[in-house]
Amino acid sequence: MVYKFRVILDAEEDVFRDIAILEDDTLEDLHNAIVNAFGFDGLEVASFYTCDDTWNQEDEIPMFDAGDVPGENKIMSDYQLSDLLYEDNTKIIYVYDFINMWTFLVELAAIEDVAVSAVYPETIFSHGEMPAEALEKQFEADMDEEGYNEFEDDLDEDDLDMFGGEDHFEDYGFEENWN
Repeated sequence: MVYKFRVILDAEEDVFRDIAILEDDTLEDLHNAIVNAFGFDGLEVASFYTCDDTWNQEDEIPMFDAGDVPGENKIMSDYQLSDLLYEDNTKIIYVYDFINMWTFLVELAAIEDVAVSAVYPETIFSHGEMPAEALEKQFEADMDEEGYNEFEDDLDEDDLDMFGGEDHFEDYGFEENWN
């Protein structure tokens, strides 16, 4: 079977590509198809993220295993598309280049029979021009019902004056020329 994806850039303007790829191809193959469809050089790190129906990010699926124990974490090449995406689970998030944070919403739009003369993966439709820069992301902590912010520690300036008086870091044995 052939999976047809709509890959939408998270941007102010409408920019998307439709990609056809075989269901037994891997997430790494989809990554390469997205890189080619959007004209990236492919030299940056990327990850897929599972998500729910409303695009809330869940588990990361990276390109490389950066864990402490080699082989402990599954990577893009370990997952066939059909392992994660099917009729009841159609959405996944893709982030390319963690400096610029190019973010894409990837949705499985159709599952069809393989066309005899087609070569997969294939960009079957292209809409919009890539902007010069990625949309700037705002990373903010969510507040719970009681107004608690997980990053707030309730310390004020008086609490941070732990040395009191004339004490300084220099008084704790750190020498300027320590090597």
